Amino acid sequence: MALEESGNEFLHVIISLAILLFTAKIFAEIFHRLKMPVVLGELLAGIIIGPFAIGGLIFFDGEPLVVLDETVRNIGQISAIVILFVAGLEITPREFLRGGAASFTVGSIGVIVPFFVGFVVLTFFGLEALESMLVATALTATSIAISVQVLTELGKMQTKEARLILGAAIVDDILAIAVLSVVTTMVQTGDTSPQIMDVIFLILQILGLFAALLIGSIVLIPRLLHVEKLWKSKGSIEGIVTASFFGAAGIAAFVGLSPIIGAFAVGMAVASTRLIKQVDEYAEKLLIIFGPLFFAIIGAQVDLRGVNLDVLYLSGIVIAIAVVTKIVGCGLPSLIFLKDKTRALRVGIGMVSRGEVGLIVAGVGVSAGVLTSDVYTTVIIMVALTTIITPIWLKKSFRNELVSQQ
Repeated sequence: MALEESGNEFLHVIISLAILLFTAKIFAEIFHRLKMPVVLGELLAGIIIGPFAIGGLIFFDGEPLVVLDETVRNIGQISAIVILFVAGLEITPREFLRGGAASFTVGSIGVIVPFFVGFVVLTFFGLEALESMLVATALTATSIAISVQVLTELGKMQTKEARLILGAAIVDDILAIAVLSVVTTMVQTGDTSPQIMDVIFLILQILGLFAALLIGSIVLIPRLLHVEKLWKSKGSIEGIVTASFFGAAGIAAFVGLSPIIGAFAVGMAVASTRLIKQVDEYAEKLLIIFGPLFFAIIGAQVDLRGVNLDVLYLSGIVIAIAVVTKIVGCGLPSLIFLKDKTRALRVGIGMVSRGEVGLIVAGVGVSAGVLTSDVYTTVIIMVALTTIITPIWLKKSFRNELVSQQ
């Protein structure tokens, strides 16, 4: 009986993935013909065919046709790991470190501004301290996979602003994880006044772990790949690289970092090897499947059934904070380093989309009973709309350049 139930669950996962991928590719084709970001089509496909929309109206074996169980969500996480590994291939460690001051400044301010503005404004509008803090935390982290895919689609991954978006988003992600760790502890203990030294120590600890992971990847990966005597059979290099970035993602998760940071570190390490062209061709094929799956699964998690006037009112405020604080918090510091208003604005736009951290925060808050259902729905709407806005806006910001190249 248990075996049969397990088999049904497995079948359901396969059907869900097939439908999500197929629909994502159909919408990608439609949006490509409309000259709109393909990513947006894949996201919209997930929203439409997901379990909270059409996928929840059609039943298979007594359950909604499309499910979002732990297995499907995990595949979404694996897809994000692949996307960030591919992003890492676009920048060598030397290039990343060269932009270190700019990345750290833009990424840090891009976390601080949304958090404090979000906390102050939401407290002013009557939310409890912990509730405001959780929503403010959801406002901090950029979903870099969205911007990476758009920049790749436009062929702009080698531009100065794209490199700054990448570097700043990694710093942003690391600091957002630190903020999330602190706020989650506060939610669990009910303590709304953590010691400042404890917070600083945690942030330094997380930054140190990233540095150790990056240095380890840079030292080990090239040495592993350049032992030609070992890798003779077809696909060995690609297999070893795949094992390496998944392994680094696992190590990152184990030490408390986001798994995507480990994958990005390995991508940068591979970028500095003479095998980059071979791996790059393989990575592009990986993206054909994992890219659309990631965005469709993200879209499928959008549940708009709890929307009411109060939610729309609060969502308007939170979305305004989400957009303005990233444009100001990331765009203005970028102007110092890029010395170009258009490029600086693109950095701000590229940092607007929120994603995994926002969804995690919403889940933590509602599970702990800190977030009301209205505030929970608001966070989901904020994540969804910033994810939809960013590809459109980012592509529009490159429009003049794209026209001149044609």
